[in-house]
Amino acid sequence: MTYRGEVILIVHIRESSIKPVHLKTGSIEDAHIRTGGTTRIATRHEVAGLMLNSKALRYEELHASKLLDRDEILSLLDYQGVLELLNRPATVNSEEALAWMVQERMLEQIDGSGYYITNFGAITAAKNLTQFDGLARKAIRVIKYSGLNKVATEREQTGQKGYAIGFSGLIGFIEAMLPHSEVIRKALRAETCIYPPIALRELIANSLVHQDFSVKGKSPMIEVYDNRIEISNPGRLLPSKKIDRLIGTNPESRNDLLASAVRRYKICEERGSGLIKALDAIELFGLPPLHFEQGENYFKVTMFSPKTFAEMTPRERIEACYQHATLKYLSGTGMTNTTLRERLKVPEKSRSMISRVIKDATEAGKVKAKNPDNPSTKFTEYVPYWV
Repeated sequence: MTYRGEVILIVHIRESSIKPVHLKTGSIEDAHIRTGGTTRIATRHEVAGLMLNSKALRYEELHASKLLDRDEILSLLDYQGVLELLNRPATVNSEEALAWMVQERMLEQIDGSGYYITNFGAITAAKNLTQFDGLARKAIRVIKYSGLNKVATEREQTGQKGYAIGFSGLIGFIEAMLPHSEVIRKALRAETCIYPPIALRELIANSLVHQDFSVKGKSPMIEVYDNRIEISNPGRLLPSKKIDRLIGTNPESRNDLLASAVRRYKICEERGSGLIKALDAIELFGLPPLHFEQGENYFKVTMFSPKTFAEMTPRERIEACYQHATLKYLSGTGMTNTTLRERLKVPEKSRSMISRVIKDATEAGKVKAKNPDNPSTKFTEYVPYWV
């Protein structure tokens, strides 16, 4: 603006809603507050109150774009796809759509200036993640190898859509490349994937939700081999989590907005039951136990193709015993020789082999007898070691 013939630049700095603000040359005790139409230095008591109510910005709330207008927002985000996941009418006008996205925290509105797309809005509903510089490397990679190792790559594809709107297509793409087997349903032969669909959905969704977005240069990855699927994501487990206690524990995520959204979008569970359902389906399909692995800056879950009891390694048998005992305990019952024999698809005449597996798991500290004083071994119930 011009004042008395001079050009004046006016910069409006919005009041911080997350922490006290002071000049760079000062300290926290020089923080200012706005009261009664004036700006003044806050008292020590007021600074303490500001600190108590301050919060750190979450990754999901940070801006993924520059300031955009209405048309630019609608060209970048597929809000209709998200509305369909919520079973809500997708035929809303642009103003209603923008207001809804602000409410969903996909956008941050700047009065009279435009909108910022948040990381949450882009990561869930972007039509093309490569249009967001900071999120291009967070797109999901799917690699199909020929054989049991990484020597020969058969196919590779990197997803472009946001996680929510692209999830159904991702699952369909993966299932199409997996081996299938023939089963009989209602007297008719049908092809079915050798991996349970619910396990695929839950494990892949968990890898997206629980990743650490602060890890640079890495993205969620799904690697398909002839005998297994490896699903990995950037970041280690939260400090409060342990690998052998993931089944049935209370859900906890470093990405709260994303975790809540995928539950509302019916992509996966948020109550901690998703992994239980996945393991239950894995047992039903006769697959080996899940293998969890934590590295320096990644977490990986491996799901194996079907194996007979004879083909399983001693470690796999012990882990199958532990995971089965955990599922039984969470169902309000206990594991017995009979239930484990049925889980491992072993005939009645081979009960002694199952007894040996239970003995090995007990000695490894994975399971324990529910009632140590019970003299009968045939009907003894076992529970996880942490009960």
